[in-house]
Amino acid sequence: MENITLYDRLGITPDATAEEIRRAYRYLVLHLHPDTNVNKGDTELFIDIQQAYERLSDPQKKAEYDQLLAPESKISSPLSLISTSSLPSIQRLTEPQLFYTLLELSMHPDADLWVPSTPLNISLVVDCSTSMQGHRLDAVKSTSIELLRKLQPNDIFSLIKFDDFPELLIAAGKMTDLKSAEMKIQLLQAGGGTEIFKGLEMGYAQINQFRTSQRINHIVLITDGRTYGDEISCENLADECATFGIGISALGIGTEWNDKFLDKITSKTGGICKYIQNSGAIRETILEEITRIGSCLTEQINYNLQIPQYVEISSVYRLQPDASPLQQVSPINLGNMPHQGMMSIIFEFVIKEIPSDVESLILSKGFVNFEIPRHTVKTKFANRLIIETKVTSEPVKVFPPASILNAVTLLSLYHMQERAREEMAKGEFNNATRYMENMATHLLQKGERDLAQSILNEAAHIRNSQNFSEDGEKRIKYGTRSLLLPAETK
Repeated sequence: MENITLYDRLGITPDATAEEIRRAYRYLVLHLHPDTNVNKGDTELFIDIQQAYERLSDPQKKAEYDQLLAPESKISSPLSLISTSSLPSIQRLTEPQLFYTLLELSMHPDADLWVPSTPLNISLVVDCSTSMQGHRLDAVKSTSIELLRKLQPNDIFSLIKFDDFPELLIAAGKMTDLKSAEMKIQLLQAGGGTEIFKGLEMGYAQINQFRTSQRINHIVLITDGRTYGDEISCENLADECATFGIGISALGIGTEWNDKFLDKITSKTGGICKYIQNSGAIRETILEEITRIGSCLTEQINYNLQIPQYVEISSVYRLQPDASPLQQVSPINLGNMPHQGMMSIIFEFVIKEIPSDVESLILSKGFVNFEIPRHTVKTKFANRLIIETKVTSEPVKVFPPASILNAVTLLSLYHMQERAREEMAKGEFNNATRYMENMATHLLQKGERDLAQSILNEAAHIRNSQNFSEDGEKRIKYGTRSLLLPAETK
C-alpha cells in the first residue's frame, strides 16, 4: 500500500528547514503549474503540492502534522549515500581550485525492498529516413519483433516511426495481438528526412497515457541521422520528461548522428546515449538497453541542490552502472538504480575565493529524491545530502583516495578528447593532434593498447587530412567513456 506523506509530495525530509520547504515548493510550482504545463492531466498533482506547502510552511500546522504521521510513513530511506572527497580539507586561496567528490549510492542490505518485477512502459521511436534503408532498418525490425515476444503480460509497449513526419505504428497498450503488431513492423519502409522532435513528441504522448509510478516509463530513440531546426524543442521536451519521471535513451547508428545533441537530451532525464558502430551490433545494443531499463529498481534519482555563490559545478559524471555525462544544473538527474549493484557519481567543483569567515565549506546541499515502484510500504523517498569540507590556512599535503584518483585520471582522458574536438572545430589541427597523442601516451601506460593505437591512427589522419576519419570522433569518444566503467562491467 502506498503511503505518500506531505514531505514526499515536496521531495524533502521531515527535518527540512522553512527555506528548504519554500524552495522545494517553488521549484515544483514552476514545473507543474496548470497554466504553463502542457500535460493538463497533472492538475491534481499540482493541487496536492499546494496543499502540502500550505500545511508544512505553517510551523504550528507542521508540528501538528508531524504528530499525526503514521509509523509506516516514517520508515527510513532504504538508500545509502556515501560521499568521499579528494581532500579532507581545502586551503584558503585567492585563486580558483578544483575539488572532487565521489558519491556512491547503494541499497541497505537489510532494507525491505522485495517488490514484484516492475512492469515497463516503453516507447520505441524509430528513425525510418532514407539513410536507414537496408541492413540497418532490417536489423531494427527483426529486433523489435524479438522484443515484442519477450514482453511480460503487464508491460506497455508502443512504436513510433518517423522521417519528415511521425506515424503511430503500434499504439500504447498490452500486446495481446502479436501477429498484427509483427506484421506492421515487417511492413516498415525507409524514406524521407529526419525530424527527431516529431517522433519524440509522439512517443512522449504514448508514454503519458499509461505513465504511473508503478511502471518504469522510458522512451528509446533509434536513429542514424541529424535533426535540423528542432533541437531546442527536443531539449524542452526532455526537460518535461525529466519532470514527470520519463527517461530517454538514444541509440545512434553509424557516424552521421549528432552525439553532443543526443548526449544533452538523454542526460536531462538520466538516460544514456550509445554508439552502434555497424548494423551487426544493432540487435545486441537494443536488447541490452531494454534489459538495463527492465532491471531498474528505482525511478529516476534526482539531486535537488543549492550551491554557494563562490562554488561552481564544472562537471558531473556517472561512472556506474553506466558511464554517462550528466547535466550540471539542479535538479541533477542521476539516472536509475539497478536491482543489483550500485551507482557512483563524480562531481568536479570549482571553488573560487573562499570568504574569510567560512571555516566549513558547503559545496552543495539538498535532497536526493527517488521512487521504488510497487514497494510494499511506500514509493517515494528523500535523502538529505550535504557535500562539505573544512577550510584551512595551511597547505593540504595528502594524496586523494585511490577511488577518486583513478576516476579523475580517467575523466581527464575523456575531457582530453573533448578538448581535441574543440581544437578541431577552431581549425587548430596541431593542438588537436597534440591532445590525441597525449591521450594515447596515457592509455599505453594503463595498458589500453588497442584504444591507444586507434587514437594514434586518428591523429595521423588528422595531420594528413585536417579532419576526423568517418567514425573517428565517435569511436574515440565512446571508447574513452567506456574506460570509466567498473572493470566487471567492461
